[in-house]
Amino acid sequence: MASNKPTLDELLANARVVALPLRTKFRGLLERELLLFEGPMGWAEWSPFVEYGDEEAALWLRAAIDFGYSELPALHRDSIAVNAILPAVPLEQIEKVLASFGEFGTVKIKVAEPGHTLQQDLARVLRVHELYPTAKVRLDANGGYSIDEAQSLAMALVDEGVPLDYLEQPVGTIAQMAELRLKLSRIGVKIAADESVRKVSDPLAVAQAGAADILVLKAAPLGGIRNSLAIAAEAGLPVVVSSALESSVGLSMGAHLAAALPNLEFDCGLATGHLLAGDVTREPLLPVAGRLPVRRVAVDPAKLDLFAADDHRMDWWLERLSRVYGLATGPS
Repeated sequence: MASNKPTLDELLANARVVALPLRTKFRGLLERELLLFEGPMGWAEWSPFVEYGDEEAALWLRAAIDFGYSELPALHRDSIAVNAILPAVPLEQIEKVLASFGEFGTVKIKVAEPGHTLQQDLARVLRVHELYPTAKVRLDANGGYSIDEAQSLAMALVDEGVPLDYLEQPVGTIAQMAELRLKLSRIGVKIAADESVRKVSDPLAVAQAGAADILVLKAAPLGGIRNSLAIAAEAGLPVVVSSALESSVGLSMGAHLAAALPNLEFDCGLATGHLLAGDVTREPLLPVAGRLPVRRVAVDPAKLDLFAADDHRMDWWLERLSRVYGLATGPS
């Protein structure tokens, strides 16, 4: 934690709350609420989803304060290869959504969404493969499948010749992940852990259980860049850095984490700026030729005014900040 951390009064006085519109429904949302503040190192974002409890939100705040108030670790690259991302949209919308990403070599497809069937997921993946036959495919289920469903889908896609990069959090628990990983290893399909890293008390438990081939790291939920680097080093597994539907400010923290990793063999999930219909800067952090630049983001005051949250939502966020501050700035 930075020694020059801000007081609560400083954060409250500096905080701006915005509601950014999304181009299509994602994670059940049509807009993304978040809080921004400016520190001596630049702008930082605090954006735990509204349903998250205070303990979880505190890790996000610790990450934001660290990014705004501390020097960054050494960086190994100045741009990051990124994947396109496809929400659970109807088949006829797939081409339009993915075209907005421009050049990409990997696409992450959201599956196991509430109200969707396994057959709908299969059809969506096969349509992507038809449109982009050379693109690697990774499927993100957010723990929504059973072991049998995940295995069935993986086997069907292997039979269809779809180049599966990995399945991301296909099932809910670490024990299920370990069992599924054993089954999928027989057909050469890898498993990446997301929720099993960031939503458990011990983020290394999934690696210690042999339940994943790859770790998905998100800087904010894990308490910041330094915490994430320590987890990656101790786990000893390949890492993919991903986003949590942030503004360009939050994406900048993810890009700096990816740049600070000594080894980075997989495309990262940091192109989610394309999912936003509005941002807090005039120069959004978007990929060019499939690569995301690593840079700080200059926030535009006019954008903050344009997308300012309603007064009652601002009050909700400031009250939340007041509750969580002590948890975030106390001992790790």
